[in-house]
Amino acid sequence: MDISKNLKYFFILPAILSVLSIFALVSFGLKPGIDLVGGSMLQVSYPEGRPPVEQVRALVETLQFGEIRVQPTGDNAYLLRQRDLSNEEKNQLEAVLGGLGPVHEDQFTSVGPTLGAELMRKAWIAIVLVVLSIIFFIAFAFRRVSGESEKEKGTVSSWKYGVVAVITLLHDILVPAGLFAFLGFVNGAEVDALFIVALLTILGISINDTIVIFDRIRENLRLNSERHKHEEFESVVGRSITQTLARSISTSLTVVIVLLALYFVGPIATKDFALTLIVGMVAGTYSSIFLASPMLVAWQRLSSKKN
Repeated sequence: MDISKNLKYFFILPAILSVLSIFALVSFGLKPGIDLVGGSMLQVSYPEGRPPVEQVRALVETLQFGEIRVQPTGDNAYLLRQRDLSNEEKNQLEAVLGGLGPVHEDQFTSVGPTLGAELMRKAWIAIVLVVLSIIFFIAFAFRRVSGESEKEKGTVSSWKYGVVAVITLLHDILVPAGLFAFLGFVNGAEVDALFIVALLTILGISINDTIVIFDRIRENLRLNSERHKHEEFESVVGRSITQTLARSISTSLTVVIVLLALYFVGPIATKDFALTLIVGMVAGTYSSIFLASPMLVAWQRLSSKKN
């Protein structure tokens, strides 16, 4: 693969997606679910037919419980999200809904604001710890990748591999986050604990693909050193990508096929989870192949010019 000829083109798509995602996050923001900020969720179904959503909203507003989001789900059900309700308030809400016809309670979940804030705090801590651990691990694992100085070897320092890996990981979680910010604006999609789990899963899978390519670069540099063979760093990177390309795409495609089945055939509760993983897997596969390694080449070129 000719890295030098196509280097600038590899950055176009990630740059566009990152800008759009940041715009969506800044403009719309993420809508946290009840398990992150606290509140209650009630799912009811109407066996004899679902009444119009406008009629349901008009009735629940008469209770003056604050904002209640009414979302149709399935063929004859509604999902209502609101603040944390007491047992008496819950009974009042169900009584109002029952005035529109025979109604059945399918599910009721209530999370206090304290527990929701604790989950949000721990989620951010988990993501930060994962990112820091990745930086330290890659810097340690690739500590001998350069061998001599950058100027003499024409490569990049080990810590730069960790920085590049984290930049690509930020891209991988930024894209699904931006998508859900947009979906939240369009149809009220919320992020919950499963969304956090999906982001952590994306971090793990994406860094695995990136390390596979980085390790191939390290191995090729080592072989060149043992054979006293001089080869431009960008040529080594291009050859390493070619050697691992089929493996990376095949692995990711297998996972995406399973996730597509989960999204289209699985339960409603896991659809957003599956969608997050699908988008993150696609973004992660692209960034591992066409973003991380070309960034190393770009960084090496910049360092060479300074030297």
